Amino acid sequence: MKTVFIINPAAGNGNALKKWRSFEQTVQFPFEAMFTETKGHAISLAKTFHASKERVLLIGFGGDGTLREIIAGAAGAENLIVGAVAAGSGNDFSRGYAAFRDADAIMQFFEHPTFVKEDLGEFSNGAANHFVSSSGIGFDAEISVLVNRSPAKKWLNKIGAGKIVYLLYVIRTLVNFKGFQLVVEEENHKHVFDDVWFATVSNQPYFGGGMKISPRSKTNDGLLELTVVHNLSRLKLLLVFGTVFTGTHTRFKEVAQLSRPEFRLTVNKAVFRHVDGDNAGTAPRNQAVTYAVSKQYWQSVNIEKKEEV
Repeated sequence: MKTVFIINPAAGNGNALKKWRSFEQTVQFPFEAMFTETKGHAISLAKTFHASKERVLLIGFGGDGTLREIIAGAAGAENLIVGAVAAGSGNDFSRGYAAFRDADAIMQFFEHPTFVKEDLGEFSNGAANHFVSSSGIGFDAEISVLVNRSPAKKWLNKIGAGKIVYLLYVIRTLVNFKGFQLVVEEENHKHVFDDVWFATVSNQPYFGGGMKISPRSKTNDGLLELTVVHNLSRLKLLLVFGTVFTGTHTRFKEVAQLSRPEFRLTVNKAVFRHVDGDNAGTAPRNQAVTYAVSKQYWQSVNIEKKEEV
């Protein structure tokens, strides 16, 4: 089996390159290293191995966005297996999917290599966009955009206090955010939610750097879970947010959850959208966006999953 590391040197606010240089010294097996240069580059790098006659292990060395691109490029190829070493800032992929902690863990995998097929999410209102962990609209997406633009994020992440900037923007957005109406169509049913704060479509439990937004999500069951937080005051939203880390927010009546292979979502005004924590523009006003899952469409290393990263 050929091993290829795809490294995003800009991940983790630029810390990934330094982490890679240290990690590289511990690798005791043959490998190839490829570095991404621009957004979307990891997709094309992964696609170059589709024609390989041998099985290839693609190990993403970066954050959630890097892994999303690698998986989008590897999807559908029976000879490509995806693994990960967490080197980003949020690292939710490594909480919900299998990830290597160090080079020794990769060596142990080689002793008895097994693989598992995983689902891949997609949303479309014209052009298709893939997501591996989650895609959301509203309050959480707006926070994500503001955090990623924040000059304080890089500095705080360097001293291990990255969650402080997230909390600051939660408070800022909490004051200014105005709710929206969301229409959800699934199978033969229509649901209308008013005064929506945010809605998240999930393929695994975690988002936002460790928050357990969708506790019942499984990565290969052919289903997506939709979580809608609506009709609650700012004060109660803070209470709900405080329980997301443990996954107990689902007990609140203002938190609705649906599980289906496909949803159509329509909002009454343009709202921010994220895909695996990265800015994905805005959800368009009064235009249905379809969220669907491609069942067992890519292959992951089959190792024990770790919730702590």
